[in-house]
Amino acid sequence: MSKKRMGQIERRIARIKEALGQIGPMRPGSLTRQYRNPKQRVGAYWQISYTRQMKSHTEYVRSEWEPDIRKQIANYKQFTCLVEQWINLGIEHSKLRMQIAKQEKSE
Repeated sequence: MSKKRMGQIERRIARIKEALGQIGPMRPGSLTRQYRNPKQRVGAYWQISYTRQMKSHTEYVRSEWEPDIRKQIANYKQFTCLVEQWINLGIEHSKLRMQIAKQEKSE
């Protein structure tokens, strides 16, 4: 069973690597609509906020760039999700490999 599971993990990791290669431009953050006068909701503009290397950043985004920035943020979220899956699978794979080696040694 363990060797079968290891094969499944290795195939899943290969698919994750392939998916990572397909990700386009990315950037972290969240995109929000802000208003110069919030009470009357006048003067709307887009703003991206993110933290990188323990520093907070905020930038204005032109309206025509909003769809592109949304796609970049979605790409970043997909990237982090795939990397997290890869790490979890890598840990499981390592544990299984040690378990199999221990069983083979005791036989």
